[in-house]
Formats: sequence, C-alpha cells, structure tokens
Amino acid sequence: ENILVGEVWICSGQSNMEWSIRGSMNAKEEIEASDHPRIRLFNVPGHTTSPLPKEQGAGNWQTCSPKTSSGFSAVGYFFGRRLHKELNVPVGLIGSNWGGTRIEPWTTLAGFESVPELASIAKQVKGYTAETRVGGGSPSAIYNSMVHPLAPFSMRGAIWYQGESNGGEGKSYYHKKHALVNGWRQIFQNKDLAFYWVQLANFQQENRHPAGGDGWAKIREAQTQALDIPGTGMAVITDIGNVRDIHPRNKQGVGKRLALWAMAKNYGKSDLVYSGPLYKAMRIENNSIRIAFAHAGGGLISRDGKPLSDFSIAGDDGKFVPAEARIDGVTVLVNAKEVAKPKNVRFAWHHMVNPNLSNKEGLPAGPFKTDDWKGATGE
Repeated sequence: ENILVGEVWICSGQSNMEWSIRGSMNAKEEIEASDHPRIRLFNVPGHTTSPLPKEQGAGNWQTCSPKTSSGFSAVGYFFGRRLHKELNVPVGLIGSNWGGTRIEPWTTLAGFESVPELASIAKQVKGYTAETRVGGGSPSAIYNSMVHPLAPFSMRGAIWYQGESNGGEGKSYYHKKHALVNGWRQIFQNKDLAFYWVQLANFQQENRHPAGGDGWAKIREAQTQALDIPGTGMAVITDIGNVRDIHPRNKQGVGKRLALWAMAKNYGKSDLVYSGPLYKAMRIENNSIRIAFAHAGGGLISRDGKPLSDFSIAGDDGKFVPAEARIDGVTVLVNAKEVAKPKNVRFAWHHMVNPNLSNKEGLPAGPFKTDDWKGATGE
C-alpha cells in the first residue's frame, strides 16, 4: 500500500550530515512546513558495526511530515526537498550517518582493494572473521552494518558530508575518497551512481601567514582533487560556515548547493550554474599571474564589494606574501610588489577562510594552490 516510485538518494557521513532539522537554522518554521507526502524518509537507526557485511538491517520508510521530519538529516532533507520541488516527482531519502566517524569505516573491502595505495587496509579488512572485534573506527565496520543491508536497493546517487575526523590528511584522503565511491558503486550495482560531497567549511582561528597550509587546507585540496572521479561533484561552503562552531546551522544552503549538482548532472538542467569558480589554469604575465576558472558562471564578483581577499603569491624561492588580486573578465590577475618574477598563487589556503571571490550566481570560489596542483574542475 501507498508505494511510490521516484528518485532515491542516500545521505551519509558524520555529524554534519547527521545534524537534524530540529537543530538547524529556522528549525520551528522548517518543521512546520515539512508536510510533503511524496517525500519519504528512511533513517538507519542507531550507531552499529559489524566485522562482516550484514544482509538485514533495521529501519522503515516514513512519510515526510512535521511529525516525522524533525530528527532527519537536515542537509538530506533540504537536498531532497529541492529535488522534489524542481522535478515534481516522489523523492526517497535514506539517512545513514554517525557523528565523529572517519571515512574508512564507511568504505567497502572491494573499495579498498580498488586503490593500490590502500592495500594494507584492504588486507586488514580481508582478515576479519565473524569473531573479530570492531568498533566505530574500524575500516568497513560501519559500512557492513549500516550501508550493506540497503544494497542493492536502487539509488540514483549519494550525498556525503564527512572529513572533519580525517581533517589532518591530504593525499591519503584523496585515495580513500576513490575507494569509497568505487565500493559503493559496486555494491549498489550502479557504475554511474552519482556522488556529491560537501567541502569542509571555515572553522576556528584565522592564520594570517600567507603560505597557509594549516588545518583543513590539505583535506580541502584532496576533496577538490577527487573530482577527477567521473560523476562526482562538490559543494563549496566557505561562505556559510561558522568559525566558532564545527556544526554550522545553515544546512539549507548546503542542501541547495548539492541539489544544484544533481539538477545539472542527473536531471538535465544544463542551463544551471551549479558550482562556484574552481581553479582551472594559470599563466604568468610579466610580474603577475592570471588565474582562469571553471564555473565562472555569469562572471566573477567580489561578494562583499571589497578588494579580493585571501590571495598570496610566491616566486622561485617559494616564499609566499599577501597578494593583490583583481577581476579581469572571467579571470583574476594576481601580483605583489615584493615578487617581481612570480611562480605560484595560493587562494584561501587556510583552516579558517571566508574569501569573497564568487560568481554572480552567489557560489563561492573553491580554495586552491597552483604549486603541484593536480586537481580536476568537475566540469
């Protein structure tokens, strides 16, 4: 009875994905307005682990209403609500989350085996038996209990908000993101399973050293570089974080930005600007460096009307200094008086950032560095 056919998405990650509607911005109003009988919610209950994949799991579908919505993932709900409104079709949302968790427990054995750099983790997981003691930090253990029972239920895609607990990593997180996506695409029997994640927001104390590289700078780079996985996307949220709270309450903006990727990539809305500017290329011009971007949209702007912030520049000596940057068409020209022969530029390369460069559609530019950059633009 009362069965719908529509678009199903899994919403997963750590606490910022688990964060409920009742804990988010304008919670009372949002819950009261959540009467959407053609949106269905499935919340995987509890925080559970298993050394081996489980075939059966707990949980049930509920009709989205003020009585059922308040404890569901806010990012997941705002994402799904946007899809439902734009597509006018039923939307099913499956929440499987656990605050404070790393990426490894969510990753399948096959995912680890697909990335040579993670062979040691694959060997560890392959050695599990039914008697192996595992916890919330054990590789594959959460996946085995909280994701595997969902497979191979047909999913259009996944949205993912995680990384804080892997925040000290860089390239290793890039490899783990590949393993996560590869593994989930296999288990859900969908090689085209869409996978869109949230880049970590601005948080904690500002570092004014122009070289940057502190805190979450490297994991943000890894999140951007992982866009080389086909069928993936990333919501940049450096403008809507909270420097004093690792759980920013504006989940509406996060859900909307993830939905933009889905609308453009999965549902044929090719006219949408779905991402903020992402670094594409650089060219040295005399004493300046010109930066080109993908996703410039209708043009580049300073979000607050002030001079562009958070740029630094260095020459051959690798010593970065604060730089002046100005918009020139769909590019940005960067220079500093102290650097006569520039070589590299860094932008928003700090733990706590709130840069003002965005496109005219209001989507912020993603942090980047041009030195040793092998990222992808997500086009």
